[in-house]
Amino acid sequence: MLLCGIINELINSTVASENTIIYFFCQATDEKLNNAAGVLRGLIYMLVDQHPYLISHLRWEYDKDKRIFEDRRNSWETLSRIFIKILEDPTLQKIQIHVMVDALDECTTDLSLLLEFIVHIQSSNTNGKWIVTSRNETSIEEILDTHEITSKKGNLSLELNEHSVSRAVEYFINFRVQTLSKRKRYSPGTRDAVVQHLLSNAHGTFLWVALVCDELLNPRLSNLQVPKRLKQFPAGLDRLYGRMLEQIEDDSGSEICKYILSITATVYRPITLEELSCYIEFSEEDDISYLSQLIGLCGSFLTLRGSTISLLHQSAKDFIHQKAVDKIFPYGPAKVHHDIFSKSLKAINTTLRRDIYGLIRPGYMIEKVEQPNSDPLAAVGYSCIHWVDHLKACSQFRAEFPDDFAEGGTVDEFFRKNYLNWLEAISLLRSVSKGITSILKLEDMIEVCI
Repeated sequence: MLLCGIINELINSTVASENTIIYFFCQATDEKLNNAAGVLRGLIYMLVDQHPYLISHLRWEYDKDKRIFEDRRNSWETLSRIFIKILEDPTLQKIQIHVMVDALDECTTDLSLLLEFIVHIQSSNTNGKWIVTSRNETSIEEILDTHEITSKKGNLSLELNEHSVSRAVEYFINFRVQTLSKRKRYSPGTRDAVVQHLLSNAHGTFLWVALVCDELLNPRLSNLQVPKRLKQFPAGLDRLYGRMLEQIEDDSGSEICKYILSITATVYRPITLEELSCYIEFSEEDDISYLSQLIGLCGSFLTLRGSTISLLHQSAKDFIHQKAVDKIFPYGPAKVHHDIFSKSLKAINTTLRRDIYGLIRPGYMIEKVEQPNSDPLAAVGYSCIHWVDHLKACSQFRAEFPDDFAEGGTVDEFFRKNYLNWLEAISLLRSVSKGITSILKLEDMIEVCI
C-alpha cells in the first residue's frame, strides 16, 4: 500500500520528460512474479515501453538467441546485462530513473542474485534510484547493508512509524466504510459502530480492514445483524484467519473446502478451475461452475480472477502452513504432494494422445502453432509441468508410497504409455526447458532408489 502511494505520488508530481518510473510487485504464489529474472524482465519491459528506442539493447541479445529469454535458469546474466546497458544509454543520462520493487521477501528464486545486482547498481555510477520493500528478514538486510551503498541508503521501518501507518489505515477505514454505508444504506449509528470496531481492531493492517469490509458486503447480512457480526471479527490477521477457518468447518462441505485449500497452498503456481478439476472428484452432472461455487465456500482465503485461483495473500499461505497444518493437512503436507503427483499422472494418462492439437504434421516451429479454442491441454497444463516437482517433494517419505518407482508402478506406466505424448504436450505448452529439468530431477530420484 505504501509503495502504491509512492508510485502514484511520483507519477502525479513529476514531468515525464525528466523522470521515468518503473516498478515490479513480487508475489510468492505466482511463478512469473517470484523470481529474480521475472523482476528484471518486468522492469525492462516498462523501460522499453516508455522509451521505445531502447529496444535496440534488447533486440541485439534477442537476435543472438531468443531462447535465453524463455529459460529462467539461463536468462539472468543476459537480462542483467541488458538492464545495465539500458541504464547507461546516453539518452537517459538527463532522465532520473526511479526503480521500485515491492516484497523482496516474496522473490523466492534467486533472491540473492537480485539483491547483489541492486547493490552493484547503487554502488556504481549507473543511473537509477531504487526503492525496495520487504518484510524484516535479516538475510535481505545483510546484503543491502553493504558499506558501498550505506551512505546512499535510507531506511524506513513501518514498525518504528506506527503512528503514520495507523493514520493511513484510518483514512482507508473511513473510505471503505463510506462506500459500505452508501451501498448498504447504514444508519449513522451503524456506520459509527463499524468505524469504531475497525479502528479498535485493525492494528495497522490494511488487509484486515479489507477482509472485514468484504464480509460486511454480504447481501444476506441485514443491517440489524451488523453489530452482532462485528463481534465475530477478532483483531489480528491470524485470529481472523482462524475465525474464517472455523466458519468453513461449520459448513457441510468443509472437507472438500479444506482439501481445496491444501491444494492451493501446495501448488507451485496459481492454478485454473480446469486444472483444479484434475484433483477434485465430482459427479458428471457437475461442471466448472460447481468448482467456482466451492471456491466461494472457502471464505476469503482464495480469490478467483477469471478462472485462476489464488491465495488471498502470502499471510494466508503462512497461516495455513504454520497455524492450521493439523486441520488443512491432517495426514501431512507430503500426502497432499503425493495426491497431486498421482492425480496428475492419472490425468496425463487419461488425456494425452498423439498429435493432440490435430496438427497432422507437427514437425514445425512452435511459433506457428495456434492454441485451439477448446484447448485439450487446459486441464492438464499444470500436471504436465509440475508432476515431478510434487513427486520430489514427497520423495523423502518414499516408504509411505512404495509403488511409485516399482516395475509396473505409476512412473513406469507413464514412461511405457505416455512419455512421447508428454514430450509433445510440454512442447505445445512452451515448457521444454521445464520438461528437461523434470527429467533430470527424476533421474536423480531414481539413482537414489537404486
